[in-house]
Amino acid sequence: MKIAIAQLNYIIGDFEGNTKKIISAIHEAEFMKADVIAFAELSVTGYPPRDFLEFSDFIKRGEDSIEKIKEHTQNIAVVIGSPSRNPEIEGKDLYNSVYFIYKGREVLRQHKALLPTYDIFDEYRYFEPAKEFGIVEFKGKKIAINVCEDLWNLGNENPLYTINPMDEVLPYSPDFIINISASPFHYNQAKSRKAVLKANVERYKIPLFYVNHIGAQTELIFDGGSMVWSPNGKIYEEMPYFREEIKVFDLDEVEKGEKTAEQKPDKMTLIHQALNLGIKDYFGKLGLTKAVIGLSGGLDSALTTVLAAEALGAENVIAVLMPSQFSSDHSVTDSIELAGNLGISYEIIKIEEIYNIIEEKLKPIFGDLPFNVTEENIQARIRGLLVMAVSNKFGNILLNTTNKSEMAVGYGTLYGDLAGGLSVIGDLYKTEVFELARYINREREIIPQNIIDKKPSAELRPNQFDTDSLPPYEVLDEILYQYIEKRQGPKDLINKGFDPALVARILKMVNVNEFKRHQTAPILRVSEKAFGVGRRMPIVGRYLA
Repeated sequence: MKIAIAQLNYIIGDFEGNTKKIISAIHEAEFMKADVIAFAELSVTGYPPRDFLEFSDFIKRGEDSIEKIKEHTQNIAVVIGSPSRNPEIEGKDLYNSVYFIYKGREVLRQHKALLPTYDIFDEYRYFEPAKEFGIVEFKGKKIAINVCEDLWNLGNENPLYTINPMDEVLPYSPDFIINISASPFHYNQAKSRKAVLKANVERYKIPLFYVNHIGAQTELIFDGGSMVWSPNGKIYEEMPYFREEIKVFDLDEVEKGEKTAEQKPDKMTLIHQALNLGIKDYFGKLGLTKAVIGLSGGLDSALTTVLAAEALGAENVIAVLMPSQFSSDHSVTDSIELAGNLGISYEIIKIEEIYNIIEEKLKPIFGDLPFNVTEENIQARIRGLLVMAVSNKFGNILLNTTNKSEMAVGYGTLYGDLAGGLSVIGDLYKTEVFELARYINREREIIPQNIIDKKPSAELRPNQFDTDSLPPYEVLDEILYQYIEKRQGPKDLINKGFDPALVARILKMVNVNEFKRHQTAPILRVSEKAFGVGRRMPIVGRYLA
């Protein structure tokens, strides 16, 4: 038997486009003599459809797509994910289902049993868990088919669940497993994913065919990395990351397990590829092409500009340089050098005159009050106004350049430098920004070295540096990582050796600036705990100890 894996990029709610892509893949696999082709979780609708699932018409269009797909299964079986209605009066209205279709007929419809409701997942909001389990008998083989999380409770060890779906089908003695998934990317996810799949194969001693999405859906990025496992617990083959591919595997060869092929990319390679795809799909799936960026001469805007030019093409990126009376000369010259390295166009708009006019208009109100953060924020908001004007006039999308460290502690100005349609590096701590910049420059100097070497500064007042307001990023980022990603509270951090006063100060900055994060652009997710849908904190609260 030959099994094809279709690792494809879908658009949420694009039933016509998704169905056309699925049918094309079916015929391609049929041409390659495959007996079965497997698609990813909820591939008909795209993942995650979220509250689109509450529209009856949305579900009906998914059902219509399944009917169209059935017409193309005369010579090949199709394993595909789509929501299906729950006919029972009790329970949620829908199931998250996987269909096994052959010769125009639904042979089996297996529902997902383990519905993740944590971090970015919210499946129990929409779906009823499966209570019955079965297998498919096809061409002399017994096939267990299941959906993503249903392999993540091996031996009932996961405290979130009370059932192990694979154990439920063991009495049928399946010959192999097909698991269809929608497993979002973060830079450690491939390692976790492999550990879970390996444990399943070692427990059940049968081949496993695992298919994952690729592509970005707003802030969520799916990396692919679909895999085939031999019964000996080794990866027979791992498919590419961040790229569509259809590949056919011979079950007999997989069972022998005489070869193994596994990818082991490093953290920065994965993050670089993920952000590239995140930008590309955000623009492409919205039908947009051009981006505008406020280029300050600092590392954050430089890195964002490089990533945008790589993803969209240099001809589709425009940089706006907006120096003030506080800007250093090298901020402009470094930015111009970067623009030249990338081949992007740029404009220079000096903001001192605009700032002086606003200052004059506010003088009757402000009187003789001293210069403070108010005047700094005015500069940031002038810049936000200008780049948003360019965005509106030419239909470009403003890319936000704020990093995760700044986003965490509120070191940014609402309606100023926090403006934008998409936050590109908002899930990278400042230390990771430096790391990614050095990675990008690994073969040749793209980001001018002076941008990387100089001390970070917002340049909103004379001789200003980030360390005037923040601890060194090496210290700040470690505390933020432990608090945000690892959910270590104040006492935990103090027990790790961090200064109690510093811990209290940083955690207070994080918590009181939640209101800013609620108003900022979606952030491309590359870590285990990004700001956005996966981290839900109250704006009003007093948790500090």
